[in-house]
Amino acid sequence: MYIQTVGVVGAGVMGIGVAQNLAQTGYQVILVDIYENILDKAKQEIKNNIRFQSFFKKGDCEESPDDIIGKIELSTSYKILEKADFVVENVTEKWDIKREVYPLLESICPADCIFAANTSAIPITRIASITKRADRVIGIHFMNPVPMKPIVEMIRGHHTSDTTIEIAKKMLAQMGKECIIVNDSPGFVSNRVLMLTINEAVFLLQDQVATAENVDKIFKGCFGHKMGPLETADLIGLDTILFSIEVLYENFNDSKYRPCPLLKKMVDAGLHGRKSGKGFYVYQ
Repeated sequence: MYIQTVGVVGAGVMGIGVAQNLAQTGYQVILVDIYENILDKAKQEIKNNIRFQSFFKKGDCEESPDDIIGKIELSTSYKILEKADFVVENVTEKWDIKREVYPLLESICPADCIFAANTSAIPITRIASITKRADRVIGIHFMNPVPMKPIVEMIRGHHTSDTTIEIAKKMLAQMGKECIIVNDSPGFVSNRVLMLTINEAVFLLQDQVATAENVDKIFKGCFGHKMGPLETADLIGLDTILFSIEVLYENFNDSKYRPCPLLKKMVDAGLHGRKSGKGFYVYQ
């Protein structure tokens, strides 16, 4: 199966990154979101990101930012996805929202179109169960910022076929990504570990054991991490962190995944990290 047109559902932080990366590596992209203003903002952000990258790659870029943007078609209508060969879904990490998206995709996309869930915690087998193409549903957990991260976590659902795995691997290779294949489980590998780490770091802050700066400094200075857990939370988005830890808590029914009350309070207050301008740190 030859992949030429890729649909990207959801124009948030991850959807923007995926759409940009796809367009920069030769794919025609359809970026869908239900809000026109979100799409306008996404288009401008992609332009800004491409221009910023061009400053560091002078002489290497064969295409202008306008050429790359020209490969991305934006729409508030799912109907446009009828021409997609592959769809990457990036909607918020809430099952009640995701479960409404896939039947809609099922009714519009071609029968051989592959659905990839860019989810951080929701089981792929659960997502596949609400479609009629479970063998063509796969998890692709992109890392943020997408164009700069060379590794993705690929999740094989219970029914995901080898053919689907191979097609997804080829598409990711063209995007400049190496994939690490893991089996389906809530949170997979990366977020089953990372969300616990971040949640515990927030408990440290709540319990006044250390400041956010010192928590992060210990991880960077002692373990060589490029970012500390609280800086990472701000980058991902505290709302996304909370949704993910709640999914783990719900699926495993294990108290170790109990969300920190401070994390819940910050999300309620709109302190979502970089995207809101303030989280554990303040951003201009």
